[in-house]
Amino acid sequence: MIATAIRDATVVDGGGGETYVADVGIDDEGRIAAVGDVGPATTDVDGEGRVLAPGFVDVHTHDDGALLAHPGLAFKLSQGCTSLVIGNCGFSAAPARPGRQGRDLLGLRPHWEDLDGFAAAVEAKRPACNAVALVGHNTIRHHVMGMEARAPSAAELQDMRSHVARAMEQGACGFSSGLVYQPGRYSHTDELAALAAEAAPYDGVYATHMRNEGDRLLEAVEEALTISSQAGVPLQISHHKAAGRRNWGRVPESLARIDEARAAGVDVTLDVYPYTAGSGPMIQYFDLDDPDPELAESIRLASCPAFPHYEGRMLVDVAAELGVAVTEAVRHVLSAPGGERTICIQFVMDEADVIANLAHPAVMVGSDGIPDLEGRPHPRLYGTFPRVLGRYVREQGVLTLADAVRRMASLPCERFGLVDRGRVAVGDWADLVLFDAGTVADTATYDEPQQEAAGIGAVWVNGRLAFDHGRHTGAGAGRLLRYRQG
Repeated sequence: MIATAIRDATVVDGGGGETYVADVGIDDEGRIAAVGDVGPATTDVDGEGRVLAPGFVDVHTHDDGALLAHPGLAFKLSQGCTSLVIGNCGFSAAPARPGRQGRDLLGLRPHWEDLDGFAAAVEAKRPACNAVALVGHNTIRHHVMGMEARAPSAAELQDMRSHVARAMEQGACGFSSGLVYQPGRYSHTDELAALAAEAAPYDGVYATHMRNEGDRLLEAVEEALTISSQAGVPLQISHHKAAGRRNWGRVPESLARIDEARAAGVDVTLDVYPYTAGSGPMIQYFDLDDPDPELAESIRLASCPAFPHYEGRMLVDVAAELGVAVTEAVRHVLSAPGGERTICIQFVMDEADVIANLAHPAVMVGSDGIPDLEGRPHPRLYGTFPRVLGRYVREQGVLTLADAVRRMASLPCERFGLVDRGRVAVGDWADLVLFDAGTVADTATYDEPQQEAAGIGAVWVNGRLAFDHGRHTGAGAGRLLRYRQG
């Protein structure tokens, strides 16, 4: 039985091929039942003049906690996302000790111990989107070793390996690292390779926020390639960039090294967000004994629990108001009670490098949004995918619509093991987005970041209408998926 028929839509099938006009039918089980001429349906949706594409996959999220705290995921549905990759940058919801809050980006107070336990907690919340999980190095290292700045003992390394293996057995898609963060920054290459190798029997991936994205970018790429090679796993380089003005223009050089590795048979892909500013926990980026003035001058405060009235302001302006150097303002914010929970935005990238990344065929799209909704989060949390479609497809022609959809749908589904998703094809799950290619755009700004996109008409998750022209239906049809299982 055809439950829903989307009529006369311009289909971009997710595989990068030619677009065509067709009806698409969804059956009662939530799968695509027909593409072409679709007979009678319980519900008809007029798709004429609009694009129907596979739902977008946000390959770089920190939504582990949001699946529980904000299961409606309005900031993802409203930009056409139907699936998320969680557990990035070495921070994941499992392993965990019940009741112990982790030192990470996720804001979780777990009542579970492993990925199966987290999956049960997510299922109970009926999230709006699907998700698939990486298991994170920072989380595992903290679980086993605390914040020790040393190499693990043989027993500790084996304990960490067992946690990776257990997560992979329970459906994780791979192992992630965040090597600028504590405690991951204390690890050496051989430790990371040994842990990533536990993903190899499951054909899992190694996703990394590399050790350096600035002056030592190329060295960091080499380390990532070495870990991938030694572990025998594919490599995903997270939010590829060249940070710091003196490094602008180095992205093509880094991409050339990656192309060389790919030509030699190394399985490497990347992701990027379409902005020139990053965001993250400010405490992780500064040595309070010697704060970097150049970085400090690039900082905007997104969430600042110690001083909420600073949120949305540049740190240089706060410093001027206080009558102190910007480096002293860093200490002022981070040393105050609750200062360690400050989330900042850093304007450290060049637009030409963003474009170079987006033009590369092995690059996917990931928001890297931090779902802290109390302050003024980076606009990428709400705007990433519409920004690609509006600014970089329609306005600038950096990539075609078909290729953009491929790299936001089928390519990430293949990479992260989302089975029967990522294409408009009979038998696939009906994760779909209907949008106006002529008007789709991000409206979120740094001053007003929590604004939903323009031009996104409807979103279906597992065949259920989840978003309908600005209305969130509360369908709660998402699931925590297991790697390479339908």
